[in-house]
Amino acid sequence: MMRNFFLILAGGSYGLLAAAGVFTVLAAVGLVPRFAGKTHTAEYVLIYEEMVVFGTLTGCVLSVFSRYCRFHAWWLQRAPQHGAVLDALGVGFQAVFGLFAGMFVGCLALAIAEMLDSIPILTRRVSFRHGLGLAIISMAAGKICGSVLYFFTELHRTA
Repeated sequence: MMRNFFLILAGGSYGLLAAAGVFTVLAAVGLVPRFAGKTHTAEYVLIYEEMVVFGTLTGCVLSVFSRYCRFHAWWLQRAPQHGAVLDALGVGFQAVFGLFAGMFVGCLALAIAEMLDSIPILTRRVSFRHGLGLAIISMAAGKICGSVLYFFTELHRTA
């Protein structure tokens, strides 16, 4: 009982940390306000941000509870004669999703590249002259330690 409690606590904590990291990157890069500015729809920024959160939560639910989100199998049980229609709809949905996901990833990559250009400016303004390499190596070492801990303790096999 206690082991399951700690697994739930650890899994929830890791999920919250990962989500916080994703949203922090999106907020730091300013991707949503940039989209709103380019499309001249700044009055809808809150709706855009809510859609980013909704999409993230939907992806999380679909990936964690994939056993319970099998629409195709449910459809084929109830209407097996319309399987070809569902397959065509699925291909169309994948094409639309791929288009929008590719645009989002491309814009995110460009925004991150722009943000990386500002790091030298920031280091000059805060007088961070020495130790920048040490800070970057420390972050990389932290990521390595986290990955080693994740795979050696087999946290990926707990689900």
